[in-house]
Amino acid sequence: MGLLSRMSTVVKAKMNRIIDDAENPNETLDYAYEKQLDSLRKVRENVTKMVTAKVMLQNQASKVKNGIAEMDVQARKAMEMNREDLARLALQRKQTSLYELEGLDKQIDDMEMEQEKLTHMQQRLQSKVNAFRTKKEVIKAQYSAAQAQVRIGSALSGLSEEMGDISLAVERAETKTEKLQARAGAIDELAASGVLDDFTDRKDPIGRELAQLTAAANVEDELAALRSSLPSGEKQALTGGES
Repeated sequence: MGLLSRMSTVVKAKMNRIIDDAENPNETLDYAYEKQLDSLRKVRENVTKMVTAKVMLQNQASKVKNGIAEMDVQARKAMEMNREDLARLALQRKQTSLYELEGLDKQIDDMEMEQEKLTHMQQRLQSKVNAFRTKKEVIKAQYSAAQAQVRIGSALSGLSEEMGDISLAVERAETKTEKLQARAGAIDELAASGVLDDFTDRKDPIGRELAQLTAAANVEDELAALRSSLPSGEKQALTGGES
């Protein structure tokens, strides 16, 4: 039983969470406001019915009053005509109408009291509905503002993560740039110190002289090689000729 109870509690908690996530406060507030308006309409309808019924009773009482006055006239005429029996009959009907009028007046008084209660109830309910409408709109505005703040926060959070990736990329780019700049600076320094100069350039006097010396040495080496490859007589002739 303990395990089932805990499972039931967990299920209820999860269901409440699902319902809470799915619930839209704006829709809930609007629905509650519509229910209050519906209650207010019902109260107004009851007040209208009460007033209609009271007016009908007042009309009926007015007719009874007119009938009572007419019966007084009939009783007086009957006495003038020496018809006491008719006068008694008219007065008896008058008494019956008086009882009826008394009952009608009591019903009218009760209905007026009930109408007054319903009217006060309607006024209080109207005040509550108006107050709830104002509060509803304030809450809806606050909820919309909170939603906007959450969206902004989410956007900023995502932007922060993206900026972190961008910062790493920028940092790597800066590191590569610094390396390239250092390499370019080293090359410029070597060039300025003359390490990278081309001594075979004919426009450079030193280079040109070095090239001439190298060429002369190469010529002598080749001549020596040719001498060593000739027969002895020819070597002597060349030697004598050189002498």
